Amino acid sequence: MGTLRSFGAALLCLCLPAAGHAAAAPAGTMWVEEIGLERLSQRRGTPRVARTIRDQPIRLGGVEYPHGIGTRSISEFVIDLKGNATRFTSTVGIDDAIKGNLGSVVFEVWADDTRVASSGLMRPGDAPKSLSVDLKGARVLTLLVDDGGDTSNDDEVAWGGAMIELLQADGERPTAYVPPAEELPRLAAPTTSPRPAIHGARVTGATPGRPFLFRVPATGAAPLQFSAEGLPAGLVIDASTGVISGKIEKAGESVVKLNVRGPGGAARSELRIVAGKNALALTPPMGWNSWNVWGPAVDQEKVLQAAEWLDRSGLAAHGFQYIVIDDTWSGKRGPDGRILPNEKFPDMRALADAVHARGLKLGIYSSPGPKTCEEFEGSWQHEAQDAATYAAWGVDFLKYDWCSYEETIRGDHSLVELKKPYIVMRDALARVDRDIVYALCQYGYGDVWKWGAEVGGQLWRSSGDLLDQWANLESVGFRQAGRERWTRPGEWNDTDMLVVGTLGWGPNLRPSRLTPNEQVLHLSLWALQAAPLFIGADLSKLDTFTLSLLSNDEVIAVDQDPLGHAAGRVWADARREIWARPLADGTMAVGLFNRGLHPAEVTVQWTQLGLKGGQPVRDLWQRRDLGVLPDEFTATVPRHGAVFLKVGKPK
Repeated sequence: MGTLRSFGAALLCLCLPAAGHAAAAPAGTMWVEEIGLERLSQRRGTPRVARTIRDQPIRLGGVEYPHGIGTRSISEFVIDLKGNATRFTSTVGIDDAIKGNLGSVVFEVWADDTRVASSGLMRPGDAPKSLSVDLKGARVLTLLVDDGGDTSNDDEVAWGGAMIELLQADGERPTAYVPPAEELPRLAAPTTSPRPAIHGARVTGATPGRPFLFRVPATGAAPLQFSAEGLPAGLVIDASTGVISGKIEKAGESVVKLNVRGPGGAARSELRIVAGKNALALTPPMGWNSWNVWGPAVDQEKVLQAAEWLDRSGLAAHGFQYIVIDDTWSGKRGPDGRILPNEKFPDMRALADAVHARGLKLGIYSSPGPKTCEEFEGSWQHEAQDAATYAAWGVDFLKYDWCSYEETIRGDHSLVELKKPYIVMRDALARVDRDIVYALCQYGYGDVWKWGAEVGGQLWRSSGDLLDQWANLESVGFRQAGRERWTRPGEWNDTDMLVVGTLGWGPNLRPSRLTPNEQVLHLSLWALQAAPLFIGADLSKLDTFTLSLLSNDEVIAVDQDPLGHAAGRVWADARREIWARPLADGTMAVGLFNRGLHPAEVTVQWTQLGLKGGQPVRDLWQRRDLGVLPDEFTATVPRHGAVFLKVGKPK
C-alpha cells in the first residue's frame, strides 16, 4: 500500500480513448495521443490526452502544451510503429502544478529492446527536458515513466508535445502494440502423491518464555500422524495436526527430527529451532494478506474464510502460515485510549484463537501516523497501548505502514525522522510478552534496507506498491539488484504482496492482468530474492495454474533456504538478465530472465556462478532433471518470462 493512497487509486488504470485534439499535427507527423490511450497502463489514476491526470492543462517549465499525454509513474505505453516512423520527440517533466517534495521520476524511451533515451532522475521544480530519438528501422516504441525508486506520490508527469515523425505520410500509421499469442509456461502439476512429504522452512525461532507456534507443513494421504524427537523443553507436538506449541524454557538451538506417517508411507526431516533474542522470521514469512483481494471490503468472516481456504487449498501444507488483516479493521479509541476494532471485526481475540487453532498465525496492520492509508485510526502517540492490545489479542505479525506519518514530519526526510516512528514501535513491541514479527511498510525512503534491522524490523518494503502490471512488476523486481547485501536470516527486503490469482482490491474480483509467463517470472524473482511470499488472491478461487505456481515446493525451498543469501544480478545485456544465489546444500539457484518484447536465448556459464566442471541442472518449475552439462546452459526464454534452475551437486 502506498502513502496517501485512496482505494480507487490502488487499481491499475487503463484510460479512455482520446476525446479530441487542439490542432492537427504538421504534415508527415502524428501526435502520439492520436493512437488512443486504451492500452497505456499506469500505477494509479487515469492517463489523459493533452491534460494532466488532475484534468488540468499540461504545463512544463512555464509552457502550456496543447498536445501530449498526462500520466503518473509507473506508466508504460508500447507502440507498434508499423515500420513507418523516423523520429520521436517530446518535452518531459513533472507538471508545474506539483509543489511537493516526494516526486522523483525517470523518463525512458525504448526502440525495440534497446533503451535509446533517458531523462535521468527528475524531481518537482526541475526544468523540463527535450527527448529526440531516431526510430529508423525500429518496430516497437516504448514510452516508460519509472518512479525514481520510491513511490508514485507527486509523480504527476507529462510527455509534452509527444510526436512521431512518419516515414511515409500516407503509410500505415502507428498503433498501440498488441503482443503476439504466447505458449503457456510448462509447470509441474500440484503434488497429489499419497506418500507423505514435509515442506516449508527448515528453521524457525522464538523468544524463550513466549508463546511458540509452528505447524509442520506436510502433504500426503490422510490421516497423517506426526511425531518429533529432540524438541526443546517446553514444547509439544500434536500428533494429529503437526502443530508444535508451548513456551521454550531457555535460549539455545535444537535440531528436531520430524516424522510423519500416513496410509501412503512415511517421511522424515529436520527442523532447527532457535530460541533467543532476534530469532524471529529466520526465513522470509509466507502467508496471505487481505489487501490485494478485498481492499477496504475486508471483514472478520472473510479472514476466517481465508484461514479455512489456506487449509483446504493445501497451501498451508506447503508452508504458508500467516493470515494478515490489512487496512480498515480499526475503529475508534475507548475512553482510556485503547484501540477498538470496528463493526467489521466484532471479536479480534476470537478471530486470533480460530486462526491459531489451525496452527496458523494472525497478522494486523497499523500506521505510525494518526491515520492509516484509508483514513482509519493509526497508532500515533498510542504505540505502547496498541502493542499491548495486539499482544492481548494474540497477534503474531504487525505491518506498520508509513501513510499519514508524512503529515507529522512536514517533509523532513532526514534519516533521524525516517527511523523515529519505527524505533518507537520497536520499543513498544519489545515490552510485550509475545513475539510479533515487525514488518516496516516504508517504501524504501532513505534506503531502508540499510537500516531496517537497526530499528527492529524483520522485513521492510523496499519499493512502492506492486500491482498486476508488467511495467510495475519489472521496475519493482529488477531494481533490487545490489540490495541483497542487506539480506540475511531475520532481515528481509519486502517487494510487496504477490499479484497472482484472482485479485480486485475490493468487491470486483478478476484474474491477474499479468500473463502466465509474467507470473512465472514474478514468483521466480521473488524466490531468488528471498522475498516474503504473501498471497494477495481470493483463496477460494485458485485455479490449477495458480496452485502450480504457489505450491511448487522446490521454488518455495529456494525462497525459504536457511542460508538466507538473497540473489544478485550476475549478468545483464539489454533486457536479458541472470540472477543467482547460493543455497545451504552447496548448489546455486539461478534465474534466466527475459524482459524483452520477444523470446530470446539466455546462456549461463558455470564460471559466472563460480563453478568449475560439469554440473547437474534441474528445472525447478518443471521439477525435471536436465542432465549434467559441461560448461553452460542455454534456454530460449519467453518474452517477460523466466527459466528457473538449480545448478550444482548437493553436499
